[in-house]
Amino acid sequence: MTFLLNCAKGILIGSGAILPGISSGVLCIIFGIYEKLLDSIIHFFKDIKTNIKFLLPIVIGVAIGVLIFSNFLNYFLIHFPIQIKSIFIGLILGSVPSLIKESNKKSEFKPIFLLYTLFAFLFGVFLVILENYIPNTQPGSSFNFFYLMIAGFIMSVGIIVPGVSSTIILMLMGVYSTYISSISTLYFPVLIPMGLGLIVGCFIFMKLTDFLLNNFYEKTFYSIIGFSLGSILVLMPDISFDITSIISILCILLGFLLFSLFGKE
Repeated sequence: MTFLLNCAKGILIGSGAILPGISSGVLCIIFGIYEKLLDSIIHFFKDIKTNIKFLLPIVIGVAIGVLIFSNFLNYFLIHFPIQIKSIFIGLILGSVPSLIKESNKKSEFKPIFLLYTLFAFLFGVFLVILENYIPNTQPGSSFNFFYLMIAGFIMSVGIIVPGVSSTIILMLMGVYSTYISSISTLYFPVLIPMGLGLIVGCFIFMKLTDFLLNNFYEKTFYSIIGFSLGSILVLMPDISFDITSIISILCILLGFLLFSLFGKE
């Protein structure tokens, strides 16, 4: 059961690297595996058997989410945007009390920590506004090997740092449409250099995040809370005061329920 549950989490985490506005890091936070995931990858060789047991279903799920179910999830986001986005909002809001509890487990709360949350939240708002004004190139645009490696490297920030969408990063670099098209067609001349840059970037930024958690635990976690709350603005659907409002509220409550189920696990 745990294997299948972690695999399901991996599918959604993988979708975060594909779908606009959704951060893989936030999804890891929502499912309560962010710190453990970093630790298992960075210190993989300290306990290979345990780390493989934990990472394998997540890696399988991520692969499924990226290669197969990304189009499936994208279909629901296109045809049921209010319901799906509201569920994600519920998941994020439901995770905040757990994040606050986690943030204060090593020391007492200090009001100054909220400044880190506020700064991270405002930065997240800036990214939301920025995404609306970024022109995107069309599929088939030509990029050289080195530029695609750099794109993959910088994209890793959006995968590792909660609340920072890799979609925005790729749009800024003009490779988002090429990236999505290459995944759907398994076009390796694009996927290989981006994958190499992504692997190197993920390792570096995981080490950096691990350093911050070890040395500035509370400040880092309160910043993560701010990024997570900022990501809600990306997901906020257009709601009019009619039946859609009721549907949205019910889906947000469903998100809370789903988080409580994952929290028990």
